[in-house]
Amino acid sequence: MSNAWNQTRQMKRLAKLKVKRLRKGKVKAKEDLDSLETDYKKLRLSMRTAGLGKTLKQWREKIQEEKNKADRWERKFQEVQNFVMELRARLGKIEEMKERIEELETALQNCEIQIEYLKANEDRQNERLHYFQNQVRNRDHIMGEAVVQIREVANHL
Repeated sequence: MSNAWNQTRQMKRLAKLKVKRLRKGKVKAKEDLDSLETDYKKLRLSMRTAGLGKTLKQWREKIQEEKNKADRWERKFQEVQNFVMELRARLGKIEEMKERIEELETALQNCEIQIEYLKANEDRQNERLHYFQNQVRNRDHIMGEAVVQIREVANHL
């Protein structure tokens, strides 16, 4: 009986050890389950935060929003591009006007030089006119004296 008693005792000890191991395994499994649940909750939260937990409808709406944004930016880009082209055209006109202004300023300077030349020439021509007028007066005076002398001679004759 002692052998049977030892076997029973040994079986009880083994059973207790198995129960103890199973309890430890159960506690470990419970801890692992709790850890997995926590990790799952964190993952769901991060998926929502990152937008990964969206429905198909939400994704379609998000895609449509992004397309609308892209269209808006494309229109803005076209507007800016058109504005740049207008500015370049205006700049071209301004450059043409600057060239035309330079041409007109050069022409004005040439005209001013010509006016100065003509004024100087006018002064010289006025001097010559006075000179010739004096010569005509002198000759008129001489001719007048000659006419008086001729009359005196004619009267004597």
